[in-house]
Amino acid sequence: MKTEQQYFEEAVSLQTYMDKMEMHKENSFLIYDAFEVPQDDEFIELLKEKQPRVLVITEDWCGDAMLNNPILRKITEAANIDVRTVLRDENPELIDRYLTNGGRSIPIYLLLNAAGEVVAKWGPRAPVLQKYVMDGREKLPAKDASDYEEKQKMFYSQLMSEYTSKPENWLAVYSDIRSTWLPVLQSSK
Repeated sequence: MKTEQQYFEEAVSLQTYMDKMEMHKENSFLIYDAFEVPQDDEFIELLKEKQPRVLVITEDWCGDAMLNNPILRKITEAANIDVRTVLRDENPELIDRYLTNGGRSIPIYLLLNAAGEVVAKWGPRAPVLQKYVMDGREKLPAKDASDYEEKQKMFYSQLMSEYTSKPENWLAVYSDIRSTWLPVLQSSK
């Protein structure tokens, strides 16, 4: 069985992944170009000091990845740490180690220490966005309803608009990654 470190070594950089995107590239770069990492943050300083690596499990058809990956890229660029990506659909044995409520939800961010061990996991979305998505799904008609597909498309279109146009959503992602990883970084040797 391949280790996360081996996946990392074989993976492509997040920059390369984003440059080759096909489905959500424009929106991903819209977020990337607009998001700024908060200044004077001990989180970034700790990342610089500890130099972990990040392994991303993603796909470019995923709206959550469209939102989260550019924010992660900005974080890792600010801290000058290495971040690499693997595709979920090509690596079921890896994603199956990191299921979310039994599902292969993405993106998943694995924080690796110098020994290549996973010391923290984040994903697939910040809690405030999870609530928004779950509330929106609850309002959809039953899956067998004649208007289900139409209503679902409308919901996803609105969700993409929320993801790309509201900086508070970007900060929610940043803050949740920060609150998940910061204690791990503070406690590591």
